[in-house]
Amino acid sequence: MKVLYFDCFAGIAGDMTVAGLIELGLPLETLQQELSSLPLCGYTLESRKVERHGVAGTSFKVTLTEEDQPHRHYSGIAAMIEKSALKPRVKELSQRMFLKLAQAEASVHGVPLERVHFHEVGAVDSIVDIVGTAIGLDYLGIDRVCASGLPYGHGFVKTAHGLLPVPAPATAKLMEGIPLGPDVGPGERVTPTGAAIVAALSDSFGPPPGMTVAGTGYGAGEKDFPELPNLLRLVLGESAEAKEAQEVLVLETHIDDMPAEIFGFLMERLMEAGALDVAFSPLQMKKNRPGTRLTVIAKPGDLEQLSGIILAESSAIGLRYYPAGRITLPRSCETRATSLGEVRVKVLGNGRVTPEYDSCREIAIQKRMPLVEVYRTVERECGKG
Repeated sequence: MKVLYFDCFAGIAGDMTVAGLIELGLPLETLQQELSSLPLCGYTLESRKVERHGVAGTSFKVTLTEEDQPHRHYSGIAAMIEKSALKPRVKELSQRMFLKLAQAEASVHGVPLERVHFHEVGAVDSIVDIVGTAIGLDYLGIDRVCASGLPYGHGFVKTAHGLLPVPAPATAKLMEGIPLGPDVGPGERVTPTGAAIVAALSDSFGPPPGMTVAGTGYGAGEKDFPELPNLLRLVLGESAEAKEAQEVLVLETHIDDMPAEIFGFLMERLMEAGALDVAFSPLQMKKNRPGTRLTVIAKPGDLEQLSGIILAESSAIGLRYYPAGRITLPRSCETRATSLGEVRVKVLGNGRVTPEYDSCREIAIQKRMPLVEVYRTVERECGKG
C-alpha cells in the first residue's frame, strides 16, 4: 500500500501540496496535459527550486495571462469537473475536496450549497491546486493519505470579504475535528484550500503511520516566515502491514415513515460528503411496523457534516453514533490491459483483483456489451495481481 503523509509542521496550502507532489515525481508536463481537459484558459504553470531557511524545496505558481476571469459557483465547478476528460479517480478526489470546501463556505456564509460563490477559492489558481492535487495522487498511485495536526496561526488576513481573523472562518470550519499542532507564530499558516485537502483526503491525523519511507518532497509556500521554513513536507511510503487498522465512527438511525425513493438520494448525499460506506437493512420496529436501519461508516472528523445530512434529508429525528475499529486489506488502483482495452482494477493485499465499476461501465456503453460480460472478461484476463 502506498501511503502519503502530510507533515504540516509549518502549515499547508494548495500550491505547497502540488509543489510537494512535483518533488515526489509528478512531472509538470503531465500536470499541464491533464489540466488541459478543463475549460480553463488564460494561465501558465511554473515550478522552480527554492530555499527556505537553508532547506531546499520546490515552489509552484499559477500566473494569470488573462485577468478577466469568470466568477464561479460551486455547482459550476462541480459540473466542469464532471464533464471533463479527467480520469474517474481524479474526478472523484477533486469533487470530494471541492464539496468539503463548499460545505464550509455555505456554513460560514449561511447560504445553500448550490449558491456558494467562491472568491479566492473559485479562482483559476485554486482550481488548479485542487485538481492538480488529485492528479498527483493518481499519478503516484497513492492508496492512503494521513496527516499531522495543523497549526492554528493567529493575526489577520486580507480576503475578498475584507480583513478576517486567522484562520479564516472557512478554514476554521474545515479544521474542526482535526488536532492542532504547535503554535508556529503569526500569519495565515493554513489556507482554505490546504485545509480542504487534508480534511477531505486524510483518514487519520497524528504521527506518521508504520511504513517504509520511499521519498520526501518539500513544497514551499510563497511567504518566507522568520520563525521556521515555510514548507510542507510530503512523505511517501510503503506500508508493509498485511492489514490496516483504522478508527471510524458508526452512525445509525431507524426510519419507518419515508418514501423509498428518498433513500437513494440520501445515500448519494452521504457518499458525496465523504462517508466511507452507507447501508440500509430491514427491521421490525415498534407497533410491528416494517422499517429501515440506516448505517453510515464515517471518518471521525465528519460526524457533524454527515449527521446534518441525515437529519436534513431524511425523516429521522435523531441518530446514534459510536467509535469502532476496522481492519482493511491494503489495496491499490491499477490500469490493466485487456482484450476490451485498458481497464482500471483494484488490487487487494491478498492478491485478489476486482474490476472498477466506472471503468467497466464506460466499456459496456462504448462496446454495447452487458456489464456482467465486461466484469467476467476483466476478472478472467487480469486474474491474480
